[in-house]
Amino acid sequence: MAENGPFLVAALYHFARFPDFRDFRAPLLEKAEAEGIRGTLLLAHEGINGTVAGSPDGIAALLDFIRARPEFSGLVHKESQASEMPFNRMKVRLKKEIVTMGVEDIDPLKIVGTYVEPKDWNALISDPETVVIDTRNDYETAIGLFKNAVDPKTRTFREFPEWVKANAGLHNKPKIAMYCTGGIRCEKASAYMKEQGFDEVYHLKGGILKYLEEVPEDESLWEGACFVFDERVSLTHGLKEGGHILCHACGHPVTPEEQAMPAYEKGVSCPHCETLYDASDRARFRERQHQIALSKTRGERHLGA
Repeated sequence: MAENGPFLVAALYHFARFPDFRDFRAPLLEKAEAEGIRGTLLLAHEGINGTVAGSPDGIAALLDFIRARPEFSGLVHKESQASEMPFNRMKVRLKKEIVTMGVEDIDPLKIVGTYVEPKDWNALISDPETVVIDTRNDYETAIGLFKNAVDPKTRTFREFPEWVKANAGLHNKPKIAMYCTGGIRCEKASAYMKEQGFDEVYHLKGGILKYLEEVPEDESLWEGACFVFDERVSLTHGLKEGGHILCHACGHPVTPEEQAMPAYEKGVSCPHCETLYDASDRARFRERQHQIALSKTRGERHLGA
């Protein structure tokens, strides 16, 4: 496919009863590759989740193919733009869960919190009777949060249930409002919270991405940038690409200010990992970065990028 942008990026997920998910892997991968699509899609007995990028026509064709299955006829996706192809290849993976919480029998199709449209989110989280919880991981929350949100500082979503159990004070306010990048984690988290006996549980429909798309910046309660799982690294209001890059040594997002620090060396180190690696590690990282640069001069895409 052409390497020149812009590219259309589609983030999608849909919870469904999908016992035959293994049989869908091969035809889904074949269709995506035929349309020149790259990205990652996850399939499990509970549905589909992922982000893909390609031409507008290619993305439309892939979404039509997915929605042709009765289980996914109601699938909703979110669109944004990328100036360069943000993925190296196309992958379709079979998983136990489409978003891994690691708790048995949590089913958003049986019980779930109340969906809140982006236009109504500000009023909810400004209510003093509401606890606002970010259900993302620490490297994501490091670059952006909603105003006054509680940051659990989890390293993986698997840690979220234990964090809830360790914070009995969450019961001190009647309303729980949760959010995540695209809506899938907070939807599953809201199902878990309902199972734990919380009554008024709400979550942001479409996640941060939909909020940044629909809510004007001058009315926004979002502070910072939103981490995304592709080479764009972050998005800001209006779903514009942020100024963050990813440190390929430690995987942490690096701000424009941090990129100007002495500890930052492209592909080798950043302020978050300058003490984590020894000289041999850094030599290996420099060689990898050298190979990436050589591939770029040849007009190729190095898979280690």
